[in-house]
Amino acid sequence: MRDWTGHLVVLGLGASGVAVAEWGLSRAADGVRVTVIDSADNDVVVARAERLRAMGAEVCLGCERVTAGDLVVASPGIRPGSALIASARALGVPLISEMELAYRLSEATWVAITGTNGKTTTTALVTHLLREAGMVAEPAGNIGPAAVGVACELGDAGIVVAEVSSFQMVFADTFHPRVAALLNITPDHIDYHGSLEAYAAEKAKVFARQVPGDTAVIDIDDPGSAAYADPVEARGITVRRVSRTERPAGGAYLVGSTLVIEEHGEEHALLDVSSLGIRGDHNVSNALAGAACARAAGASIEAIAAGLASFRPIEHRLEPAGIVNGVEYFNDSKATNPDAVLKALTAFGDRPLVVLLGGRNKGVDHHPLAHAVAARTADVVVFGEAADEFLEAFGSLDVRPVRASGLADAVERARGLATPGSIVLLSPGCTSYDEFSGYEERGRRFKEIVASFGDAR
Repeated sequence: MRDWTGHLVVLGLGASGVAVAEWGLSRAADGVRVTVIDSADNDVVVARAERLRAMGAEVCLGCERVTAGDLVVASPGIRPGSALIASARALGVPLISEMELAYRLSEATWVAITGTNGKTTTTALVTHLLREAGMVAEPAGNIGPAAVGVACELGDAGIVVAEVSSFQMVFADTFHPRVAALLNITPDHIDYHGSLEAYAAEKAKVFARQVPGDTAVIDIDDPGSAAYADPVEARGITVRRVSRTERPAGGAYLVGSTLVIEEHGEEHALLDVSSLGIRGDHNVSNALAGAACARAAGASIEAIAAGLASFRPIEHRLEPAGIVNGVEYFNDSKATNPDAVLKALTAFGDRPLVVLLGGRNKGVDHHPLAHAVAARTADVVVFGEAADEFLEAFGSLDVRPVRASGLADAVERARGLATPGSIVLLSPGCTSYDEFSGYEERGRRFKEIVASFGDAR
């Protein structure tokens, strides 16, 4: 693939699309021609298009059709059923994702992390554990640099640790991670995939090309992911089961409050849950999965234990955002679906909690989430496009959420509800695209608002 030449067509001017276009343009002297197509024409897209045109790309904005090309690389945000994808398929040329292209270009070993929730934290953790073990490891995908850039820079001695979304697996046909983890499967992106079953099938494709000698790490506490453990193992792949409630042979689990990896009948203690720098039951599961992945990739038990102790929360995932007048604020903007919020609700024991919910829904029923939130706290603020949906979901419950006009108003109203010793938690359960460009901008704006209160520390 590194020697490929021809007409490269890139669909979408998101971060991954730009990275693919830049890769193609870097090989213009070898005969690679680059065309970039995006159906949008907003300010961000226009700015990116102008830069790529200056570099030599042909760019068509507002276009809904591909008319020519030898290789089409689709950005993950483009729906498989769109007119743009249909026209690309009609060309009869390879149609792949940016992650698939990166894999084809790479000489490194790949570790892939997928699941509805916990991908980013676990990807960052695995990278941290491998580096603690003295290995050359780089994160890629949703978590950091586009996978194409990492793949081209990392040699055969390195390890790519990739956060893999269901979108990226839709157009992946040779992707073969030597270690692959499935953390959980809960309803999400139904508007994109059409059904939970189709969404789950794309997630499970992370194991599709694995062979005996490879390792699959699967959380068996989650019914959605647990269903794949036996079928994957039946293919001769080593399955490392992860659990907080069971003790699976050859897996990673808890003995009391101690994280353990079991190998050949021997339990290797890692550290106590209280020594983890990341909060919540879900992060105990993420830590166990991360430890199992790192071990499968060659890290020592000692390095894993040290790395688990030194790892700290990453931005937008239950990230401390400050303390104001005795109230702690936490930025969990990455919680863009109900299951992520459910996990966040477990992170603070029984401390008083004010929860901020809102944004743009992704076709998910919010009634189960409303019941769970109401069982935990009566202090809820809703905002954004989904505010009315949340109000309806809470309608039959004793909790009466406060409605806010947007994030800034929501934080101000939450401040009014909070008392010293309580937690204000931004864990929206929705995407941010009604008000922001992404969950990152939403999370950073939340932190700015908290900092503006004056005595945040």
